[in-house]
Amino acid sequence: MTDDPFARWNLTPVINASGTMTGIGASRVPDEVRAAVERILASFVDMDELQSRAGAVIARATGAEAGCVASCSAAAMTQTVAACLTGANLTRIEALPAVTGERRVLLPMGHMVNFGAPVDQAIRLAGAEVVPVGTAAACETWHLASALAEGAAAAMYVVSHHTVRENELPMDVFIELCREHDVPVIVDMASEYDLTGPVALGASAAIYSGHKFLSGVTSGVVAGTSDLIRATYLQHRGIGRTMKAGKESVVGAMAALEMWEKRDHAAARRAEEARVALWMHELADVPGVSLALHPDWTGNPITRVRITVAPESAGFHAWALAERLAARTPRIVVRDDLIERQEIYLDPCNVTDEEAAAVAAAIREEAERFRVSGDGCRASWSDTKRAREAAILSWSGKRDAS
Repeated sequence: MTDDPFARWNLTPVINASGTMTGIGASRVPDEVRAAVERILASFVDMDELQSRAGAVIARATGAEAGCVASCSAAAMTQTVAACLTGANLTRIEALPAVTGERRVLLPMGHMVNFGAPVDQAIRLAGAEVVPVGTAAACETWHLASALAEGAAAAMYVVSHHTVRENELPMDVFIELCREHDVPVIVDMASEYDLTGPVALGASAAIYSGHKFLSGVTSGVVAGTSDLIRATYLQHRGIGRTMKAGKESVVGAMAALEMWEKRDHAAARRAEEARVALWMHELADVPGVSLALHPDWTGNPITRVRITVAPESAGFHAWALAERLAARTPRIVVRDDLIERQEIYLDPCNVTDEEAAAVAAAIREEAERFRVSGDGCRASWSDTKRAREAAILSWSGKRDAS
């Protein structure tokens, strides 16, 4: 029997030109992390001791007082909110989602986004009441001050390309105002490079994905004050039990953090920029397509290629191109957050040089196929959106699924 999962279970390989997306496995896990995970999987360990050692690694990497590992960053959001509701009181921990006392959690309305599931749902799972602050395109100091004056158990701040950046309260201002009211701030930094910023600004907890830029296995890294981290970890005796981190998640996060500390970030950036340069060169003359370098939305040190499609001259919509690329073998997945604006993005951080060349060749080939077939503008965005939503419900775990 083959040990290749793609052959064994009839899986379609993917070239990831979209970045660190959970839906296709987030990131490549380097050999050193895999070796540590493999070693712990064949062994037994006291989980309290392991999490304590993880806390030391997290604290060193982030500048926080303490840390712990959750099963993923979404679980970490729920568990840190729960910690703000219960403290280290085991009776209250076991009672959740029933809450005694303050249960309001403030969240800027522009941060009430969907990362694959709604942010506010991750908060509500703890038994909290989500209180939107401001409007989608305007969160001002008086909006937050007014909400804080009414009382809150916690406040959450989300750093993500999904959030509305227009009139967004800066993180430092948000944290300062909350600290004036003794309200702990939880900062979701799931897909961010900056491991030290939120804690340095006074956040009570900062959450990172262990399997995005850190390139570990699925996990959520929580860094923060010792009291809040202790209460967060104790949630595994309550609702956190349903989302517990296994030994492989904890060791994977520890190994990934240690690799991040010694990583040659400049060399990694040069390699990514070479792939971006290849795309800019190879796709420059595709009819109806314009290219631009696009710096990361939240300031991470990564540059992507933005491809803007002019359907009238290209002969296809951006979403039609993305669908054709995803239908190939191997699948080619591009970043499509703004695809309704006829934009797709190529992300260099999770492709090899060979894969980057294959992506460019595939785009040229599909563009030519559309030119010949003339069917690239057949489906409108409305048609495509309906089809995508239908596809969500088409999933089947039946034994004949393939």
